[in-house]
Amino acid sequence: MLNTVLKHLEALVAFDTRNPPRLIGTGGIFDYIRAQLPGFRITVTDNGAGAVSLLAVRGNPRRIFNVHLDTVPSSEAWSADPHTLRVTKDRAIGLGACDIKGAAAGLIAAANATTGDAAFLFSTDEEANDPRCIAAFLAEDHGFNEAIIAEPTRCEAVLAHRGISSVLLKFKGEAGHASSAHALKASALHQAMRWGSRALDLVEAEAGQQFGGLQGLRFNIGKVEGGIKANVIAPSAEVRFNFRPLPSQGIDTLHQRFAACAEDGVLERFEETFRGPSLPGGDAEHAETRRQEAQMLAQQLGLPVGPAVDFWTEASLFSQAGLTAFVYGSGDIAQAHTADEFVLLDQLQRYTDSVTRILGN
Repeated sequence: MLNTVLKHLEALVAFDTRNPPRLIGTGGIFDYIRAQLPGFRITVTDNGAGAVSLLAVRGNPRRIFNVHLDTVPSSEAWSADPHTLRVTKDRAIGLGACDIKGAAAGLIAAANATTGDAAFLFSTDEEANDPRCIAAFLAEDHGFNEAIIAEPTRCEAVLAHRGISSVLLKFKGEAGHASSAHALKASALHQAMRWGSRALDLVEAEAGQQFGGLQGLRFNIGKVEGGIKANVIAPSAEVRFNFRPLPSQGIDTLHQRFAACAEDGVLERFEETFRGPSLPGGDAEHAETRRQEAQMLAQQLGLPVGPAVDFWTEASLFSQAGLTAFVYGSGDIAQAHTADEFVLLDQLQRYTDSVTRILGN
């Protein structure tokens, strides 16, 4: 079975699905997958901007496996062609081998080793932070009530992870000479710094919050811009930040609290630029109940349950839509997005064997 998986992985890695530049079309890798799944009903959907999905269904399943085929861009740090799979005694090296074409290859191999009900959703926009494929799928009358989403989890079922919200703040000030006592309050950059200090205090106050092995609120001010020069009061400033809440922390509530860190009248704009819900998805009040439901499913399928993780996945979108969902895949997140990215061969084998067993039940 491992040789079959590696054959598929070699083919998948050879297709350039780097994202950006969001130029993935409906042919190429999708033609290959279609040819490898005889007996499946295949639907390919182009959602624009390189967001293409392939839904493959055999029989009448109620559980769907999802895996994304897009990768991050490669870097000059690669020691060889990133689109040529290299196999050593213990690992397979190639762009996307860990995140997460290795699992895609395992799904194809498992599909051909079984004959029962099965459903797979292959997508290509996960790395773009613009989940059009999953949104379009979930908006349909799809008929599924369980979802297993492949991401690098070392072949452990992950039941919970943080959400993510990225925000753009614009502060307004009043230009003038920096010698003025008026500068302390009139400067948009001063107001941005005051906001930042209060926001950091807010985050530190949340350090004791816990959920499913995760603790505290993750927060980062990633970019601050504004002003003209040192002797001119800054008339405007921008701050870009993001935070990663626990499933028990509501994103909208946190937005209100972060906005309140600014003094009255100084904020011109508070805009969320990206949101990914926590896993489990939905309202924070019932997060633990949904986590327990996912745990029961993983145990019924005979999968080891791993710890909650800090990185975000599209499993939260399935969960938010009402499906019982968890994350399960080959590879280690520590290898994702790195030069000479790799997946261990024994994990490819374990993942494929487990999916084959699940499909055969």
